Amino acid sequence: MKITDVKVWLVEGVKYNWTLLKIYTDTGHTGVGEATNWPGSPIVFEATKHVGQRIIGLDPMKTDFIWTKLYRDLNWMGPFGASMCAISGIDMALLDLKAKVLGVPCYELLGGAFRKDILLYANYWFTGGGHNTEDYAEQAKKVKSAGFTGLKFDPFAHTNYLYGEDLSSNLQLTAAQQDLAFNVSKAVRDAVGPEFDIMIETHAMLNYRVAVTMAQRLSELNITWYEEPAGPENANTLKAMRDRIPSNVSICVGERHYTRHGIRDVLEKHICDIMMPDITRCGGPSEMKRMATMMEAYNVLLAPHNPNGPLSTLASAQVCASVPNFFRQEFMFNDVPWRDEVISHPIADMVQNGHLKLSDRPGLGVDLIEAEMEKHPGILTPRAGFYV
Repeated sequence: MKITDVKVWLVEGVKYNWTLLKIYTDTGHTGVGEATNWPGSPIVFEATKHVGQRIIGLDPMKTDFIWTKLYRDLNWMGPFGASMCAISGIDMALLDLKAKVLGVPCYELLGGAFRKDILLYANYWFTGGGHNTEDYAEQAKKVKSAGFTGLKFDPFAHTNYLYGEDLSSNLQLTAAQQDLAFNVSKAVRDAVGPEFDIMIETHAMLNYRVAVTMAQRLSELNITWYEEPAGPENANTLKAMRDRIPSNVSICVGERHYTRHGIRDVLEKHICDIMMPDITRCGGPSEMKRMATMMEAYNVLLAPHNPNGPLSTLASAQVCASVPNFFRQEFMFNDVPWRDEVISHPIADMVQNGHLKLSDRPGLGVDLIEAEMEKHPGILTPRAGFYV
């Protein structure tokens, strides 16, 4: 069996473009994958097309060989970024293809299932109304009513700016802005009750002093984790924050950490309790499984970052099924209506009471519908509130 072609599509999503792909072979077998990242999705799109051409003629069943070859060939450009997103999508499609050839779900190739009901938490549930306590509380109640037991949001992001505008105001929040962020968070806690998981993300947009101060204030709300108080560039900065943030506040990082090599320093410094690698950028399902195994050695839980397209959701769930140290998986509570139209089996039918129930269908359990993807081409010109 040989790879004969790789096609790539840029598809508009609810928040930014998805990069979706399909691998074809001379035997008629195919596999689908996703390489979504942002901003700069047109760069990822072109990188994925280029990397796809590099695997033409190879045996698609040699998934680890192809991953290693691509990683070593492209490492001259750096071990992360657009090239690693492309590798991630290719790896996902190869695993899907191989599992379909063998007639088994992807989780069987990852070691078998510990579970098939994947516990989710909701993100992007706050898209209606304004950044105030009343609107956030009402929307949080809808998440709970839908059967979810956890949600995430950034209470700092809209205190004085929209993304892409005045970033300085978010690095140094005023006292009033800090109060607003806390009050919105408290309103959500009051709305969902004490047993509900609340994850607070910061997008590493707060300066050191504000990040620590807000972690101390939010600790009284019994938050489940405090996400990315600092960026991925320096593990020592994260370690210093860990030493000052209250012990009852768990730290979660990982959405911008690529491959097992990128998380080693964080694990060795015992900075976080939970890691959230993103399957469309960390190296794909094969690499996420390897990362989860490393995390297990440090008693760190896996909670995949997943504000992406439908294949990312399904591939992340396959990995979550196969590891003992799984915690929760991110899920876009509000999404574009064509999310389920571009795949052959709708995700909506798989989500029940805040869980994604994996099927026994081979591979990822779906195929891409090319005609539907082409109805929703990716947006190439930046606009307010949309990442490309």
